[in-house]
Amino acid sequence: MTVQTASAPPSPYSSAIGKSNPETHTLAVLVDNEPGVLARVVGLFSARGFNIESLTVTEVAHEAHLSRITVQTRGAPETIEQVRHQLERLVPVHQVTDLTLRGSAIERELAMVKVAGRGDARVEALRLADAFRARTIDATTGSFVFELTGRSDKIDQFVELMRPLGLVEVARTGIAAIGRGPEAAG
Repeated sequence: MTVQTASAPPSPYSSAIGKSNPETHTLAVLVDNEPGVLARVVGLFSARGFNIESLTVTEVAHEAHLSRITVQTRGAPETIEQVRHQLERLVPVHQVTDLTLRGSAIERELAMVKVAGRGDARVEALRLADAFRARTIDATTGSFVFELTGRSDKIDQFVELMRPLGLVEVARTGIAAIGRGPEAAG
């Protein structure tokens, strides 16, 4: 007797990855700063099975009530292009720029990393923080909170080095990105 189990249908995201090599892209999306806009943008991704790896949003033009959403996603180039076109069709969206296609964008992330430890582990955590140019923003006799700004991979490395030294908690902002050169991205 053979037992068959039902499997979930593949998502458009996973099937698109199989078509060509997946790439990470950072999109800058200029939108109206009004209730529900972020939910609509995020809903577009989830409804189509696209994953968001990083998401940041803030108002960038107070008088015009415009916000900038920076989204990092991963997929086949055709999939990313499809997402970009679908974003452009949303009513509150003014502009979508794929910073990855425009050239070398500057990407940074902020993290706060809490490490608890005493003795040698405490000394090693301070030494590594100095090597990574992390600032100590809180210190007690049993713990530190470090502030670190940089590329996501740099923050990943720092967090991994802190694990054996007493990593307690990590808070990360997500990626902020801006294109090089004199042109505005959105």
